[in-house]
Amino acid sequence: MTGHQAEAVVPEVDLSKVQLPMECGPFPVAVSLKASAVVDGKPLGVLAAHCQADMGTPPDQMFVVEGAGRPVELLSDRDGYTLTELAIRSDGSIRGAARGYSSDDIPRFSPDMAVELVWTKSTGGVWAKTETRTAAHTA
Repeated sequence: MTGHQAEAVVPEVDLSKVQLPMECGPFPVAVSLKASAVVDGKPLGVLAAHCQADMGTPPDQMFVVEGAGRPVELLSDRDGYTLTELAIRSDGSIRGAARGYSSDDIPRFSPDMAVELVWTKSTGGVWAKTETRTAAHTA
């Protein structure tokens, strides 16, 4: 033995076992994106999910799970976004990219906004969201 004790490996959050607090009626929950990491020795996981409807794809909801805790909603389906990327950064912040709509008049099959989302955790333990919206380029 070298005199150093082996550090215990902290497992990442097992996202397959997370029960999401979503109301989908008769439809199943579809997880579209997920990411997990160990940040500062603590497991952290994020999931984007939506109700799997018969037609179309409803907007995503996004949740964060810290350790064995309950999922906390970071993004509501009322925001109207479809997440296309999701990642946990080494500093513990969460980054997402999404498609969205500039107004209620835009047809739901044709998102016209690209959205960059970043969540950072404050010293009080609350997740704060910043978002940058730009017009999506269409050909």
